[in-house]
Amino acid sequence: MGKMSTPEKIMGSVFILALVLWMISSFIGLDSTLVAFLAVSILLVTGVLSVSDVLHETGAWNTLIWFSILIFMANELNLLGFIPWLSKTVAGAMHGLNWGIVLLVLVLFYFYIHYLFASGTAQVTAMYGAFLGVAISAGAPALMSAILLGFTGAIMSSTTHFSSGPATVLFGSGYVPQGTWWKLNVVLEIFYLFVFGIIGTLWMKLIGIW
Repeated sequence: MGKMSTPEKIMGSVFILALVLWMISSFIGLDSTLVAFLAVSILLVTGVLSVSDVLHETGAWNTLIWFSILIFMANELNLLGFIPWLSKTVAGAMHGLNWGIVLLVLVLFYFYIHYLFASGTAQVTAMYGAFLGVAISAGAPALMSAILLGFTGAIMSSTTHFSSGPATVLFGSGYVPQGTWWKLNVVLEIFYLFVFGIIGTLWMKLIGIW
């Protein structure tokens, strides 16, 4: 491709700098968002990018605006007490049932309620501990319940185009229409739940986790 130009060298250096700062950000108290702004600022100051380049990244702006709105709405549901109330209501309804049924209902509810969330962190913070406590109090094996709910917290990240940060970025690229995304994940989520929920639970039984 020929000799690297000066802008390409700057771009490569900024990319490496951003990666290093992201890796050590938790140790030096630097917010990851600040690192991103720092990288973009360097590219703008050095002329690698122009303001026009930034403004024409319509996919990125679309992702930023919609994702920020969705996260705000999800956080408000939590702050206003709706999610804690919902968690306690579900927990109360499970009282006295067999632990297997309780765990099954909790996993399914924990997975499908993510359609109301635009952040996995917000949901896990609000519901994981409460649901794990309900499962254990019903008699479910503690380690198995913790692992199963942990799996669920990971596989629910692609349920919608706004369900997590990576999902939003991938959807923002424009390769997969919204309708197709939702339809495919109706199928995929059944596959995920079968593999991790059923096969995974049986595997944990086989290796002695419960």
